[in-house]
Amino acid sequence: MTKKETFEEKLNRLEEIVSRLDSETLSLDDGAKLFEEGVELSKELSIKLKEVKFKVETLKAKGKELELEPFENEKE
Repeated sequence: MTKKETFEEKLNRLEEIVSRLDSETLSLDDGAKLFEEGVELSKELSIKLKEVKFKVETLKAKGKELELEPFENEKE
């Protein structure tokens, strides 16, 4: 079974691809394959960022609705 890559690992791979695409030593076929992989990684990273953003916004909204209440055994 293959290990699922983390967000950071995918981002590092995308940065590696961009760096390799900037080099002038790639063949057209190799460049096209790397570009395709980069586009796929970019889509996956974008989806993950949107999911995290939604979760953060949801938690922030819930946090505004919370009220602090003293503990029952707390002395004033």
